[in-house]
Amino acid sequence: MANTVSRQARQRRDTRHPLVAAAMAAPLAVLLAVVFGGWQAVVTQASSVAGLMGR
Repeated sequence: MANTVSRQARQRRDTRHPLVAAAMAAPLAVLLAVVFGGWQAVVTQASSVAGLMGR
């Protein structure tokens, strides 16, 4: 039983909150979109998703 508790505690320490992960990945995604000229693709995908959401 003590082994199970330590495994659960270790899993909690090793995981990041999804917003922290997004905050870490977003700058790199923006940089890559700017460098490779992907803004048009980003805008197209965002408008498609917004259309699916009904906005």
